[in-house]
Amino acid sequence: MPELTSGRRLDQPRGQSRFRLNIDPDSFGRFTERIARFLGTGKYLFWQTLIVIVWIVLNLVAVSLRWDPYPFILLNLAFSTQAAYAAPLILLAQNRQDDRDRVSLDEDRNRAAQTKADTEYLARELASLRIALGEVATRDFLRGELDRLREDLDAKPRKAKPDRTPTGT
Repeated sequence: MPELTSGRRLDQPRGQSRFRLNIDPDSFGRFTERIARFLGTGKYLFWQTLIVIVWIVLNLVAVSLRWDPYPFILLNLAFSTQAAYAAPLILLAQNRQDDRDRVSLDEDRNRAAQTKADTEYLARELASLRIALGEVATRDFLRGELDRLREDLDAKPRKAKPDRTPTGT
């Protein structure tokens, strides 16, 4: 069997020789959320409107600065590029928010289930205490029983008991 001249073994995977760009998805997501949040502000709309007005005025009035004549094709291209990037960024931000909402909903559901289980446990404990207290003699019950026993004892005639003192023999 011929030997490989490159020194590479066929029974082991190749190392990564290509350039790989490592992007932290969470950092990228936070960055895109900040951009999407900014795109929805009045500040962004103000600055974009101002840039468009300046662009159109300079291209209509300043004869020497006309880089984008009347149909404003370059401006339309800029808007198209902006829309091509803004839409996915906004969708990414919405997906991340949906994921956070889903986690929060799961936590709320688990908390509600735990609260329900705790409440049911406490209700069972309270019911068992009520049953146990129903079987316990209370102070009033004992007082009543003792009063009745005393009345019974007072009502019975007492027999004279013989005196058991030793007689002088």
